[in-house]
Amino acid sequence: MVETIYKPEQILEWLSDVADPEIPVLTIMDLGIVRDVECNGGVTVSLTPTYSGCPATEAIEASVVAALEERGVAKINIRRVLAPAWTTDWISQEGREKLRVYGIAPPQRRDRPIICPRCDSSNTELVSEFGSTACKASYRCVDCLEPFEYFKCL
Repeated sequence: MVETIYKPEQILEWLSDVADPEIPVLTIMDLGIVRDVECNGGVTVSLTPTYSGCPATEAIEASVVAALEERGVAKINIRRVLAPAWTTDWISQEGREKLRVYGIAPPQRRDRPIICPRCDSSNTELVSEFGSTACKASYRCVDCLEPFEYFKCL
C-alpha cells in the first residue's frame, strides 16, 4: 500500500474550513489556535486552546480529525500545546472583521474604549464581565442602545 504524503500547506488550507464551535463565523485559523502541522508518516496538528478550561477544546480537536479524515488522511495526531498560552493577538485581521460583522466587538487594547460593532460608537458601557462564554463580556451601546458581546483580551 502506498502512503500518501501530505504537505503542511495543504493541511492548513483544509483546516481553514474548520469552524469554531462557539463562534461559527470564525475558523480555527482565524483564531490562530493552529500552531503547527507536521507531515511525516501521518499528520500531526498542534493546537493551542484559547484558554486552559475552554469547553470547546475537545470539540475542536474532533472537528480537525473529522475534516482530515474526510479528505482521506488516515494517520492523524492532535498535539495540545499549552505554552506559550494563546492570546487574542493571534486572531487574524480577517477574524476580527468577521467578529465585528457578526455583532461581537473584537478584542482591542485595554486602554481604548470598546467600540459598538453595530454603530461604531465608543459610547459603550460594561453590563457584565461574563457573556455567553467565558471569553466574552456583555456590553451595551449608549448611543444605539443595542446590547453586544465583546471578545475579551486574554
